[in-house]
Amino acid sequence: MIVGSGPNGLAAAITLRRRFTSVLLVEAAETIGGGVRSKALTLPGFVHDVCSAVQPLSLASPFFQQLDLPRYGLEWIQPEVPLAHPFEDGSALFLHRSLEITADAMGKDSKAYKRLLQPFVDHEKLLLADILKPLHFPDHPFLMARFAFHGLRSLRSLVETQFQSDRTHALFAGLAAHAMIPLEKPATAAFGIVMATLAHTVGWPIIKGGSQKLADALADCFQSSGGEIITSHPITAASDLPKAAVYFFDVTPRQLVNIKGLGLTDGYCKRLARFRYGPGVCKMDWALKEPIPWKADVCRKAGTVHLGGSLEEIAVSIRDVSAGNVSPAPYIILAQQSLFDPSRAPAGGHTAWAYCHVPQGSAADMSALIEKKIERYAPGFREVILAKSVLSAAAMEQYNANYVGGDINGGLQDLSQLYARPIASLNPYRTSAKNIYICSSSTPPGGGVHGLCGYHAAQSACI
Repeated sequence: MIVGSGPNGLAAAITLRRRFTSVLLVEAAETIGGGVRSKALTLPGFVHDVCSAVQPLSLASPFFQQLDLPRYGLEWIQPEVPLAHPFEDGSALFLHRSLEITADAMGKDSKAYKRLLQPFVDHEKLLLADILKPLHFPDHPFLMARFAFHGLRSLRSLVETQFQSDRTHALFAGLAAHAMIPLEKPATAAFGIVMATLAHTVGWPIIKGGSQKLADALADCFQSSGGEIITSHPITAASDLPKAAVYFFDVTPRQLVNIKGLGLTDGYCKRLARFRYGPGVCKMDWALKEPIPWKADVCRKAGTVHLGGSLEEIAVSIRDVSAGNVSPAPYIILAQQSLFDPSRAPAGGHTAWAYCHVPQGSAADMSALIEKKIERYAPGFREVILAKSVLSAAAMEQYNANYVGGDINGGLQDLSQLYARPIASLNPYRTSAKNIYICSSSTPPGGGVHGLCGYHAAQSACI
């Protein structure tokens, strides 16, 4: 039995159904999906992704690739320009699907960019097969040694030794900032390298009709094999659980220890209590009467836009949040799905989605600062807004208890907690109760919509 219907819970359910004749998945909410739900948050007819909006790891996931999800109605949409990073003078750098086109636009950093990325782009599947697993001896040691040489450094160290241009520094800072940890910390370079590699290999796709379609496809895959799903069934105590031989919880450590009567040992619960959560996000959605009026033309072709004028501006923003302070100039990740998926809005209308980092549990409404920053790169943005929705970090947790303090990654993903999550263990999915497992993004390989936490958890129970 599986508790929780996010991508990891669904992945665990599909994996277990291959082994067991009867598998049940229960979900507390009325709708399945966890981090990939979509709904109308602003006006009727405008479809917004509540959390995850852009899906490079979904398309790259070795587990999802086994499932032939298009058979279940999933349709990927690939912007030719996965990412644009604009500057206030109206120029921009970008990640094109082509490594060559991207590098050519980088001027004096062109050769250095290709030299850094080419080996990982050429062997993307081998790289991901190693890094998207629990801690293990690498299957491809020479490639991983090269990745470790660059990736275990801080992002700041990487760019200051590899690239000459401040603009390239800013581009990589925006990529690494997805990790939500200060860019001076070890291993932040790895996030920048992986995000760039994905752009040139699988792309940064969106899902036609909304990210909810991924959950729907996974559910159809599970149910077509005989699996059962029950919604509107919260689990607060062991007495709420139907009888089963084994249980998998797609929840973070805090939710797990709050379920009464599971029989977890005091020692294990104390270790879970030391699990660290990361910064939260303040997330916004807009219904627009026309596309965002970017100064840089390439932004009008990009699925995702990063807003941070320099490495230092982005780094200060992240350091502020890590210190528990609201940044006065937040780094912003923005997606504009309706440019590529007309089904997201009524005829002539558009949507936009964005978030910035905020301190754990913050109730701050960052909408004024977010819109002010967008205006720096797209003057007149406020004039095209029809309606908006704002979810503070505190509201994100109210919406989904797994977003503890607004942390959408299931826990801090710094070097010490990247694989030792939720505890340091040879089998991090197993709890102190022999028939209870945890399979959320609080386990390896961590945050991101890839289903691999659920897959590896289920595999560990079937060995």
